[in-house]
Amino acid sequence: MIIRPYREADAAATRAIYERAVHGSAATHYSREQLDAWAPQADAAGLARWGAQRGAAQTVVALEDGQAAGFSDLVDRTLLDMLFVDPRFGRRGIGSALISAIVNLARDEGAPYVETCASMTALPVFERNGFVVVAEEAAVIRGVVLTNFRMRFDLAAAGSQVATSYPR
Repeated sequence: MIIRPYREADAAATRAIYERAVHGSAATHYSREQLDAWAPQADAAGLARWGAQRGAAQTVVALEDGQAAGFSDLVDRTLLDMLFVDPRFGRRGIGSALISAIVNLARDEGAPYVETCASMTALPVFERNGFVVVAEEAAVIRGVVLTNFRMRFDLAAAGSQVATSYPR
């Protein structure tokens, strides 16, 4: 596995991963209505916005056998905003590797902590990687309520707990 910075050419692949992960992996925890609100199919304008958002964040992409397998974002030094792994590449440690890469980016930026809003599906991988639940929340997306969890990883307390890095 290789983890590298996002490139403009990654927009379509990362959007497809997002849609497959939400509609595939998260389907065991959320209703069809919730999944459709969370990840509606993107048109050309939506894909352009998606690419701009990934480009504006510190986004990293995991490659497995040369294919995009997952991605994650760091926004404003402290927010792990996205963590999605293509279901075809699940259970290979890609989510944990992406979390490590983002935590290390935040540490390099001098952030005191990393926060995220984890879905019910992603909650276990974040817990395995040292994040703790701060609050259960009810996010409203396109008028539909979804349960998620505000989580935090304290960088000062963690020391060198997350040591995986990726090429820059």
